[in-house]
Amino acid sequence: MSEDRRIIEKYAALSPYQASTPIKEVLADPLIKDFARFLFPDDWYAPERYTLASVDHLLPFHSHLRLETTLAVIEKVRELRRQKAEVYYPLGKRVGLFYFPSSTANPFSVISAGGGFSYVGSIHESLPHALVLSELGYPAFALQYRSGGARMAVEDLALALATIFEDPARFGLENCHYTIWGGSAGARMAAYLGSYGTESFGQKACPRADAVIMEYTGHTDYSAHDPATFAVVGKQDGIASWRTMARRLERLRALQIPTEFHAYERLGHGFGLGIGTSAEGWIMDAIRFIEKNVGKF
Repeated sequence: MSEDRRIIEKYAALSPYQASTPIKEVLADPLIKDFARFLFPDDWYAPERYTLASVDHLLPFHSHLRLETTLAVIEKVRELRRQKAEVYYPLGKRVGLFYFPSSTANPFSVISAGGGFSYVGSIHESLPHALVLSELGYPAFALQYRSGGARMAVEDLALALATIFEDPARFGLENCHYTIWGGSAGARMAAYLGSYGTESFGQKACPRADAVIMEYTGHTDYSAHDPATFAVVGKQDGIASWRTMARRLERLRALQIPTEFHAYERLGHGFGLGIGTSAEGWIMDAIRFIEKNVGKF
């Protein structure tokens, strides 16, 4: 069993909810109702119409959604609220940071889900990653950003980083080294910040990321200042070609930038953690890449 699967299954087993639970019941949960609406995308469809078993209807660009992962994320935020922790930090009307703290001083991570800039698939593509990372000793943020376009979304990511660096102690951060993660559109956001920094997107200059972790994107832009880059994609991805990703990393390697690339068989777009697929455990490979190329400082 992969370590990320073990963590997900542990939290899922603690959940009071089940497949038939209406999403509207989760939205009304007294522990999390102040921010629960940001757990589920509501740009295309009303989440209240669905149950937890049908969350996939809210994420049309994603695949391999698992009930256990959804339950685990909800239970983790409920656990943090029972501990009186502040889970969601609003940065605007539809912008904010979910924060999953860790007990160590390792580099933190900021993760952005994809959704084609038309919705934010956090329940599948950023919150589960943040949960796993925090359980493994890495403080992790999951970004809620505005849909509607790449520039707007990247500006929201820059705002999030500027907010964190304005007062790291607010989040209990002892280490200001960090990595940026993203899936699909979120990977594009991570890459832009890795290449050009917060100062290129309306914020003061913050320390640059030590690594970018990317899932399945057709992003081709890069710079000589890019950080170490780890990328994963399915070979049957009809949205983001694995060859496009491979070529970008080849260009980074030519600049002496550390890279690692994985293309998985029998797998398409939007697999998230990839539990139950040929990509299962990729997040552990990403952590090893970080520890090898960035270190724990």
